[in-house]
Amino acid sequence: MSSDQFHLNFSLMSPGHYRAAWRLADADPYAYLDVDHYVHLAKIAEAAGIDALFQGDSPALGPDVATGTSGGLDGFTLLAVIAGATERIGLLPTVSTTYSTPYSLARRFQTLDHLTRGRAALNVVTTGNPAAAANFGASAHPDRDVRYRRAHEFLDVITRLWESWEPDAIVADKATGQFGDRSRIHAIDHHGEFFDVAGPLPVPTSPQVRPVVSQAGETPAGLELAAEYADVVFAAGHTVAKARASRDDVRARARAHGRDADAVKYSLGLIVLVGTDQEDAERRHDELDATLPPIEYLVSAVLSSLGLPADAFGPDDVIRLEDVPAEPNLRAFSVGTYNNARAVLAEGPRTLRELVAHTAGIGTHRLLVGSPEHIADDLESWWRQGAADGFTVMFADTRVDLERFATLVVPILKERGLFHREYPQGTLRDRLGLPVPAARSAGRRPVASPAGR
Repeated sequence: MSSDQFHLNFSLMSPGHYRAAWRLADADPYAYLDVDHYVHLAKIAEAAGIDALFQGDSPALGPDVATGTSGGLDGFTLLAVIAGATERIGLLPTVSTTYSTPYSLARRFQTLDHLTRGRAALNVVTTGNPAAAANFGASAHPDRDVRYRRAHEFLDVITRLWESWEPDAIVADKATGQFGDRSRIHAIDHHGEFFDVAGPLPVPTSPQVRPVVSQAGETPAGLELAAEYADVVFAAGHTVAKARASRDDVRARARAHGRDADAVKYSLGLIVLVGTDQEDAERRHDELDATLPPIEYLVSAVLSSLGLPADAFGPDDVIRLEDVPAEPNLRAFSVGTYNNARAVLAEGPRTLRELVAHTAGIGTHRLLVGSPEHIADDLESWWRQGAADGFTVMFADTRVDLERFATLVVPILKERGLFHREYPQGTLRDRLGLPVPAARSAGRRPVASPAGR
């Protein structure tokens, strides 16, 4: 990726970040389970030159299933299917470091990277939903500190597993009959707080050496994790100043870990509602607002995320910024909802009913409503002010807004020279301008020399 252009990822979340968009008259409530729906969207995105397809995921049913889709299809499986229907676009599913094991994920993503010729990526989360614990035989959901300690160890192990084969470990000498050189294939012999992993992988190094790693979240713990291990931060900055400060923070942390600041890209998430013009955008916005469920379904979740008692405000009571704690409750289900609500209240007081419509109905990211030109102007402005290296674009109603963004907004960005006109050559890592970090040597020994001999 040229330094004078930004990257774009597309979310496939369906029906969209207005989770009640399934209620629209022409919407198919079951499309989120239909492979043809996703393949259609993927081909539109690839035709526009989009860098990667993103799919969020949760290892448990979410709290809002009464009003819309919650959880849904396994992201890795979905994007592996899409891989066979596409050729260039990157594949970025979400995985939990709390409810996965590093060896199994290292092997799956190394395999995907081979089969897609260097298009694999993973978005790591520590999982905030406590309901997940019971699905994995755990007596309780670990607290945030434990989850992040596990995530650090997880990414250290998975990185070393990906590097367990040297690039020239496959000799394939037909004359001598030697296929692999065991002296170039290394065990990792890891013994830590959470994992004991011998290694190596049974899969040789892949086109990217390491699949691209994205880390979701902009808490200090999340930024520290990203600074040490990740290639991309997926963030939800709601103001230019906040996003720029967060980007500067992770770049400084990366330098403290001996990395180049440009080795970590800051991808800002936002939700778009694209109109053919501003009037059309506002009309569609009103239609989607009308799909939101009764406020009773959503009040407790929003107030809890704000650190307020469930009965602190009635639906038509006015909430001001000073009514909300200055710092988020890090044990809350969604820190993003807290940040989104504070950003809304910073613009002026809102009734609880209005605040719920701005937050719980659409998720935790900034909502951008407007014409193609307005949306292109907004992205360019945030990027030029140093708030992002690129954007992960999510959609109010994915079946409509993904295609509109691809066919109406992307051409404007290309015309302005802000986005590549054609896919650059190489892997996803190459396209994002990411280096291949030097291999970590700790714990490496040739598999031909078993420990203890």
